[in-house]
Amino acid sequence: MKTGRIGSFTLALATVIVITLIVRIGLIPSQVKAPVASSPIPTNKEPVSLIPDFGSFDKVSDKKRAFFDYLRPVVNAENRRIENERRTLQKALDDLNSGHELSEAEVYQIQLLMAKYQWKHNDINTQSLHSLLERVDTIPSSMVLIQAANETGWGTSRFVREGLNFFGQWCFSKGCGLVPQSRVEGMNHEVAKFDSVQASVASYMRNINTNAAYSLLRSIRTDLRSQDKEPTAEQLIYGLINYSERKEAYIDELLEMLYHNQKYLVVTHAQ
Repeated sequence: MKTGRIGSFTLALATVIVITLIVRIGLIPSQVKAPVASSPIPTNKEPVSLIPDFGSFDKVSDKKRAFFDYLRPVVNAENRRIENERRTLQKALDDLNSGHELSEAEVYQIQLLMAKYQWKHNDINTQSLHSLLERVDTIPSSMVLIQAANETGWGTSRFVREGLNFFGQWCFSKGCGLVPQSRVEGMNHEVAKFDSVQASVASYMRNINTNAAYSLLRSIRTDLRSQDKEPTAEQLIYGLINYSERKEAYIDELLEMLYHNQKYLVVTHAQ
């Protein structure tokens, strides 16, 4: 009898446990969330360059033409901007030569150009405008393109791909650009970074037109203008003697590149 009672009690307890489990399983499924398919974990990617991959061209001729065709419209646009600035100054000079007073708007525009081209002069007169015109002048696009090709290895260098620096321009505050891997110990310069190709070209042209290191180039250009001659790349390249520590060797290299790449510098369609 004792054994039978224990067996009945055990059976009853087991029945209660089974019923409880069934109730829990049936009533609480909403508390258990089904596994959600997780999205792939983002992986780091290589920086995407903002310029075409000129190193991907199989044919050197295609790479050269693509490089020039890519950069030429920006160079031409910047030269057109300079031409407009030059016309503003020329009109003001003509007005003064005719005995007319300059308007407040003209004076303001000239002051802005003096600041942009780093030309400090107390008075606005025919002499100061002539001097300013030596700086506010265009640069032959073929010279700009050849120098960009030389400085960037036809658009494949680290500095142009990561910093849009087409002309190897330096800056001197920490973090202003990219640190050259071959920088000599004790030097603190960096290779400048730009936000756009236009900013890179504009900075280069302003540098050529303002820096004392290129006064020879501006002098050659002004002399040719006085003879009613349009300055050419071959003539002005000699004014870049101070652009590189290589001096004459750098000039010779640019002239050789200019000579050997004439067919790629020819515009094949409207730009």
